[in-house]
Amino acid sequence: MPEKKNPGHNSKKEFLNKPVEHIDITSFDSRKIISSMEKMSFVSRETANATKIYNEMLKDKDCTIFLTLAGSTSAAGCMHIYRDMVKYNMVDAIVATGASIIDMDFFEALGFKHYQGSQFQNDNELRNNYIDRIYDTYIDEDELQMCDKIIGDIADSLEVKSYTSREFIHEMGKYLKKNSKKKDSLIEVAYDHNVPIFCPAFTDSSAGFGLVMHQERNPKNHITIDSIREFRELTEIKIRSKGSGLFMIGGGVPKNFIQDTVICAELLGKNVEMHKYAVQITVADSRDGACSSSTLKEASSWGKVDITKEQMVFAEATSVLPLIASDAYHSAEWKKRERKNFSKIFG
Repeated sequence: MPEKKNPGHNSKKEFLNKPVEHIDITSFDSRKIISSMEKMSFVSRETANATKIYNEMLKDKDCTIFLTLAGSTSAAGCMHIYRDMVKYNMVDAIVATGASIIDMDFFEALGFKHYQGSQFQNDNELRNNYIDRIYDTYIDEDELQMCDKIIGDIADSLEVKSYTSREFIHEMGKYLKKNSKKKDSLIEVAYDHNVPIFCPAFTDSSAGFGLVMHQERNPKNHITIDSIREFRELTEIKIRSKGSGLFMIGGGVPKNFIQDTVICAELLGKNVEMHKYAVQITVADSRDGACSSSTLKEASSWGKVDITKEQMVFAEATSVLPLIASDAYHSAEWKKRERKNFSKIFG
């Protein structure tokens, strides 16, 4: 049984003393592990097949690779994986939750950290110390509110008009070029390599608090987020792609948003193919009919995903993602790809 603490016994400093360290996929070669898992069963074989499909995406010169992020894997130690997927041209566009991009990546780019904690800790004691918990990971709420404030300050500095989340995150990348305390964040690397980041539920994060403060200060002259134009922008990337593949962590809005680009393109009178490749890593159960957990085969019935090259991996992502990404990195198919530079098509 875990050791119980008396309420009020620990100080904030004692709680926040062991930073999460992000795994480096370039420091180890998982190809032999993946090769061995291919000869096994259950999640091991699913993982090996997912790796094979991802490498096929990278080999396919016509394939636009979309990375979708939901859940808290960035806070849990996978943040540098996503950054390196952009840095080494293993992904062409990103669709994510606001939390993944703002509360986790931008937060750390400002010099703040996530900390290892315990899921058994008394949450009242954490609240008394102004500490937020994500399962067994801690965040300093005071620092998170500083992140909120900086988002508001960035909004204050912009021309008053509507922005897509992609445009606003681009401005955040510009801000980090001059002000980041931790270099090579996902936002900054994506900014450098013209990889667009979309957050369709942008305000469901620190961005929301910051933008509310911005509008409160500027009731008649404030920016707004245009989620409809954002959907049109993402669909335009799909239209301009000869083929496409999905690499999805979790489900949620990002998963459905990117899949819906096929339907949106059709409604605009464009002849586009379904997403040719798809990998999803999730722990969600598909039996309740929820969109986040719907299988890729189910998505085929909607005309979104081709089922010939798809793989569901029912696993907690931090346990298998490093293996898949390391294999792809060391297989080095990314070295033969040309960058798509999709951010440039929007001016």
